[in-house]
Amino acid sequence: MRVDPASFRLSGGPAFVAFEGINGCGKSTLMRSVAARLRALSRHVVETREPGGTPLGEEIRKLLLEWPGEKKSERTELLLFAAARAEHVDKVIRPALHGGSWVLCDRFLHSSVAFQGYGRGINLDLVEQANSFAVQGTLPDLVVLIDLDPRTALRRIATRTNGDADAFESEELEFHERIRQGFLECANSSPAPFLVLDGSLEPAALVASTLGALGCP
Repeated sequence: MRVDPASFRLSGGPAFVAFEGINGCGKSTLMRSVAARLRALSRHVVETREPGGTPLGEEIRKLLLEWPGEKKSERTELLLFAAARAEHVDKVIRPALHGGSWVLCDRFLHSSVAFQGYGRGINLDLVEQANSFAVQGTLPDLVVLIDLDPRTALRRIATRTNGDADAFESEELEFHERIRQGFLECANSSPAPFLVLDGSLEPAALVASTLGALGCP
């Protein structure tokens, strides 16, 4: 459910916020800036990421992004993400929320919809089943989606990595275009509130819009 950045506000209390978008869109930078601002306001913040966030999840991340062997099957990829997500929810996200912390997560379940569903072409019902089993009802209070043209994102990646892109960043342009479309479809159809931001805007504007939606000054 896409929300209006000018009017949508969370309560201002601790929340679970997922940051989404295609690779190179700037979501990680935005998340770090928002976390720093929240801490300056004396909020306790847990920053985490997917895949990863736990020792086991970080090992799965290496398998997903750096595996040097034969290319993984699409189903294997989906299930590895789901396994890392289940561990992440159980060991990091849910305990942090129960402890009253803000949780800011660099990617969550909508990335599987976009990457494995729209990008790889796996049946969306199967992606949903894997996600549901992994998260067990733990869902974001807000999804911040940075929308950016894939060509711009790929130029950013090339500059940042000097050609050493990971398994997803090195995919063809069409793959990234499908992922972008998948995220926009999620924003329009998901029951979770989606704050969709223009990734071509200045970082300060993105931070201000996100903090406003979180109900923070």
